[in-house]
Amino acid sequence: MKIQATQIRPGQVLEVEGKLWRVLKATHVTPGKGVACMQVEMRNITDGTKKNVRFNSTERVERVVLTQRPMQFLYDDGEMFYFMDQETYEQVALPRDFVEHALPYLLPNTEVIVEFHGDQPLNVQLPPTVDLTVVECESVVKGQTATGSYKPAKLETGVTIKVPPYIKPGDKIRVNTETGEFVERV
Repeated sequence: MKIQATQIRPGQVLEVEGKLWRVLKATHVTPGKGVACMQVEMRNITDGTKKNVRFNSTERVERVVLTQRPMQFLYDDGEMFYFMDQETYEQVALPRDFVEHALPYLLPNTEVIVEFHGDQPLNVQLPPTVDLTVVECESVVKGQTATGSYKPAKLETGVTIKVPPYIKPGDKIRVNTETGEFVERV
């Protein structure tokens, strides 16, 4: 579907030069002289490269509408990651590099959204937060908590994040999947 360049928003997928690009930033620029334009920062969906493009305000671009299917992560065999469609129970296998960004927060039975263009999967979207168990973290010396200090903690997926001093091994915590930061103890 063709849209005017001024309708481009972050998160949309555009087809430019025969490739699919996800819009990261879109800014309307009006120089003192000349024609107004849209400055768009995009990431190629297939290879991950970034590109900055200027579109004339009156220019029309191809917007790709993706279908989003709720899926559940089942397991991985080291190379492939297996997801199940929660409506049809159909299983989809995705290569490791496809889900690399989600690995620090992906446990079996995690519900995700997989975006498809036709039958081709393009992206795995994690939920905004996930609940993970702390495997190991340093103990806090009494009196060391005068300032708002944080300590490193290793989670069950292997990722290390900063947590408040009152968190102990075995605690279940909520983690923001976009920033990788501690949210709260569950």
